[in-house]
Amino acid sequence: MEHGSYGQFCPVAMAAEVFCTRWTALVLREILCGSTRFNDIRRGVPRMSPTLLSKRLKDLKKTGIIYTRQGRQAGGVEYVLTEAGEELRPLVMSLGIWGQRWVESKLSLKNLDPSLLMWDMRRHLDPRPLPEKRCTIHFEYPELEDPRRNWWLVIDKGMVDLCLVDPGHEIDLSVTGSLRAMTAIWMGLSTVDKEVDQGALDLTGDPAIARAMQKWLGLSPFAKEKSRIDARAA
Repeated sequence: MEHGSYGQFCPVAMAAEVFCTRWTALVLREILCGSTRFNDIRRGVPRMSPTLLSKRLKDLKKTGIIYTRQGRQAGGVEYVLTEAGEELRPLVMSLGIWGQRWVESKLSLKNLDPSLLMWDMRRHLDPRPLPEKRCTIHFEYPELEDPRRNWWLVIDKGMVDLCLVDPGHEIDLSVTGSLRAMTAIWMGLSTVDKEVDQGALDLTGDPAIARAMQKWLGLSPFAKEKSRIDARAA
């Protein structure tokens, strides 16, 4: 890693030199969530430059946390965790749990990012509550400018695709609302019903798909953790 050494033999210091470099924890989060290709990892860190991402991946390979292999489909390179990388899984998850519990939700909801939100929704969506046919769900965030305003999730045969342009399919459900409301639902800070009742979210289309939205949405892996700092302030 390029930053200076702490100059201590302590294992905490030595591990921090690897793990605490800017963006490294988020790159690891993406790989731990199943992203193996460069472009997929990049979609989970949309504000990180491709040059810096490439450097971080090289650093992680050099330190023995990941290795590369030829892609199984259509060639290309995949980034895969080593045994040492897998052992970081509980550390990354614990960091997320701590953040959910001890960082005020109003601070979290200042960092709104539609690219990350929709990419997270795409990989955690649960197709089981949806009809056994191709379903296309359109999300619109009216306060945003194009091209970040409209997003489409296409669910077909258990696979979920995220589209940045209209795929041309019949829309089964349109979800229109604020990015803040959708992020609050995703993070477990609110619910679909609550945001609909408050007028922050509008669902138009198949009533059955709309009613099941809280189930098929999947939610963040940290959504079940309740904020302790918000509870103290209540």
